[in-house]
Amino acid sequence: MKAPEQAYRYQMWVGGRPVEAVSGRRFVRESPAHGVPVGEYPFAEREDVDLAVAAARKAFEEGPWPKLSGAERAKLLLKGAEQIRTHAEELALIETLESGKPIAQARFEMEWAAGLWDYAATLARHVYGDTYNALGAEAVGLVFREPIGVVGMITPWNFPLLIISQKLPFALAVGCTAVVKPSELTPGTTLRLAELLAAAGIPPGVVNVISGEGIPAGAHLAGHPEVDMISFTGSTEVGRAILQSAGTNLKRVGLELGGKNPHIIFADADLDAALEAAVFGVYFNAGQCCNSGSRLLVQSTVAERVLEAIISRSKSVPVGDPLDERTKVGPLVSEEQLAKVEMYVSLGIQQGARLCTGGSRLPMRPGRYFAPTVFENVSPEMRIAKEEIFGPVLAVIQFRDAEEAARIANNTMYGLSAGVWTRDVDTALSMCRSIRAGTIWVNSFMDGAPELCFGGYKQSGLGRELGRFSIGEFTELKTVYLKLGAKGSSWLRD
Repeated sequence: MKAPEQAYRYQMWVGGRPVEAVSGRRFVRESPAHGVPVGEYPFAEREDVDLAVAAARKAFEEGPWPKLSGAERAKLLLKGAEQIRTHAEELALIETLESGKPIAQARFEMEWAAGLWDYAATLARHVYGDTYNALGAEAVGLVFREPIGVVGMITPWNFPLLIISQKLPFALAVGCTAVVKPSELTPGTTLRLAELLAAAGIPPGVVNVISGEGIPAGAHLAGHPEVDMISFTGSTEVGRAILQSAGTNLKRVGLELGGKNPHIIFADADLDAALEAAVFGVYFNAGQCCNSGSRLLVQSTVAERVLEAIISRSKSVPVGDPLDERTKVGPLVSEEQLAKVEMYVSLGIQQGARLCTGGSRLPMRPGRYFAPTVFENVSPEMRIAKEEIFGPVLAVIQFRDAEEAARIANNTMYGLSAGVWTRDVDTALSMCRSIRAGTIWVNSFMDGAPELCFGGYKQSGLGRELGRFSIGEFTELKTVYLKLGAKGSSWLRD
């Protein structure tokens, strides 16, 4: 496989048809691995957002989608999953070219994304309310669960199709319509998804996709008065700005933000399995993952053995062209991200951590490759131990006992996920109770299923995606009090 000789040309999808930006402007994305143009896209501005929102609003207020039965919506969502599987190789290639992730990883993500559409289809038939039949002989109470309306979705560059598939099919399942703005770095698969969903039979205006930058397009979508909810995945910094913009009309906000996730290895763990997971956890997607296990907490009695093995394995990680089937770590997504990683490596050295391996850009041009990096002698207060780096950089921290491990694990503003490795069930459960994070893996890392909800504590986000609880994110509750029989006395006459 190789990069294309000519960039793919994309259009936005609004009101059931492909469109250009009102201004006619377009922008180009270069492959972070090959330095050649791989995509050309319309540059959406405020007017384009307004048109997309109007299309979604019309589809919600006047179109058939919210009025369809759950069974009818489920059939169309399953057809959407089928479209993703049919075009998986094309979609995987687009993501590899735009993001730099290894092609084998991208293929796996396409199947995972399709599975999310499969599961969301089952929820379309399980949108439950409630009944209250104990209010007396003359009254019945009903609670309806209804779609919240038009949902704006803003997604990041690291897992484009996978993350929109954590949002869009669940919102569609309950009858919402959507306007989606993917990252300007990796919009290709989301733009293609809109076409594939139309081919699957999703009605016009139900799914609208625009391509552009956070300012003006993303910011205008977040604050738009005709948008009922914003679902955002990205950095905590941008999440705060989204929250402020959404306050203009008090729309609901769902946020899946950053993480500085602890990977905790106790002395009694299966060390070979734990080491394999630790290397995967920090270098998967070149560390550009909100769930990255970028802090390795190791019990002091096995710390030397674990560190030696981590360094050895880090040196053997295959880094290279993401179109090579053997590659495990591709390039960083942009020069800005590369500079950020270099800054944190310098900061770690300045603050007294010891660089064990890596720590520099690899001499592989034109790509932005960074060597898998390990620091030891890291204290919990160092910035490389508390702040999200979003690169292939591991901070190794020692602890004495479970109490200290939990204290270190909670010593950041984040609370997205954590991994615990131990053979002792008491230790495992006590750590699960002590760590303030939305997901905790025991003797595994970054495993999951569509049935299990996902989201964070603290500044890692608001709300939950996936699982049956996701229905609550995209619905409103409506109470109906139904009076039966005689209507009683008159207030004016009493």
